[in-house]
Amino acid sequence: MNFLRLRTNITRTILYVILLALAISMLLPFAWMLLSSFKAEDEVFTYDMNWLPSRIEFSGYYRALTLQPFLMYGMNSIVVSAIVTTVQVATATLAGYAFARLDFPGRNVIFLIYLSAMMIPVQATIIPAFILINRMGFLDSYQGLTLPFLATPFGAFLMRQFFLSMPKSLEEAAIIDGCSRFGVLLKVVLPLSKPALATLGLFTFMGVWNDFMWPMIITTTAEMRTLQVGLALMRTDLYPDWPMMMAASVMATLPVILAFLSAQKQFIQSLAFTGVKY
Repeated sequence: MNFLRLRTNITRTILYVILLALAISMLLPFAWMLLSSFKAEDEVFTYDMNWLPSRIEFSGYYRALTLQPFLMYGMNSIVVSAIVTTVQVATATLAGYAFARLDFPGRNVIFLIYLSAMMIPVQATIIPAFILINRMGFLDSYQGLTLPFLATPFGAFLMRQFFLSMPKSLEEAAIIDGCSRFGVLLKVVLPLSKPALATLGLFTFMGVWNDFMWPMIITTTAEMRTLQVGLALMRTDLYPDWPMMMAASVMATLPVILAFLSAQKQFIQSLAFTGVKY
């Protein structure tokens, strides 16, 4: 028994050391980015690699906020991310509940056809999507930035799987009391679905916030560019302002970190809920 316990402790220790090493290796680029944002221009790339700046400089943040339209880029990203996240969570909830609870002809076939869209690469649909948005007159607009992402098969699949794991007895009791299907969804199902809603919202927000390819294609003026496109366009000359770019990258990363921290509890509950069987 003692030998088995010792072997278990050694295995667990080795596993923790490996996970810690992987975590540190993934955090090193972020640490370099953060520290470089406080350096002077001549300290970012030197012959001797120095992690810590010789003196704390905030000029990179000042130049990012004054010399570049950083706030305008950030506002565009906030608007686009908020619209897509809100609508996509709503459409995924309705579709997921319909596929999980409503009985209609061809439900499973329709769901499989809808789910098969996940296997189509995003790059394969860019040109058709661009042509449609162009013919609708939505180039360089919030409609063009948000419309193709208001509904996704992944969101419907995630919510359907979560709804299937919920007990039907609560919904049946509400229906017996005279509640409609939509009322059951609003008053019974959604309050119990906060972990799944938070997880889907977090994934959607991160995906839209970090998206570069579609905003780069669909926008033509600086007034409609999102933050990721703006960060790429900051490097326009032979000698880019690295402290400014690092400072802008740090500020662009903060909303994602805050979003994860705010939804962390619900996200963990969603992962734990997948192991619960009824």
